[in-house]
Amino acid sequence: MVECAWAASRTKNTYLRGKYYSLVGRRGKKRALIAVGHKILIMSYHILKNKVPYKELGNDYLMQRRRSQIVKSHTRMLKKLGYSVELKEEALLEGAVV
Repeated sequence: MVECAWAASRTKNTYLRGKYYSLVGRRGKKRALIAVGHKILIMSYHILKNKVPYKELGNDYLMQRRRSQIVKSHTRMLKKLGYSVELKEEALLEGAVV
């Protein structure tokens, strides 16, 4: 499973790659690989149990899921540092570099 996790972490624009890189900073490379391998096992279990096809969530799925939490924590940190914060959401184009 670790070899599968290693291969999955090297694929482009996939959920498993995003999961791997979100864990590497906190846990390290080896533990992140074990966690991704565990995620693959859980996913394959549910696919076989429910007889449904695999649905790729994409690389930015985790970021979109935690978006409101990230905005709230950064806003709180800026206010704590003495800045006044006014949030205005802008539409980003697909593939645009900011």
